[in-house]
Amino acid sequence: MGRRKLEIKRIKDKSSRLVAFSKRRTGLFKKARQLSVLCDVDVSVVVFSDSGKLYDFCSGGANKSMLASITFRYKQYGISEIDEGISRASC
Repeated sequence: MGRRKLEIKRIKDKSSRLVAFSKRRTGLFKKARQLSVLCDVDVSVVVFSDSGKLYDFCSGGANKSMLASITFRYKQYGISEIDEGISRASC
């Protein structure tokens, strides 16, 4: 028996929404860690909760200078190059 398809829409119940956020955030960070290890790449994920709390993951571990370094590289990349990369990836 497989999983049923989940309709993607806002969860109305606040308690259920917080549980889903926590589980999905953990899953997202786990996938980011796997991508970093398997492909030997720098990965950074930043998530803000609906209350404004910051959650972050960086492939360098708890080293916040690594997060700053990846953020700096992202800013240096340029928005037009990012848009171009996204359009190439979606083809």
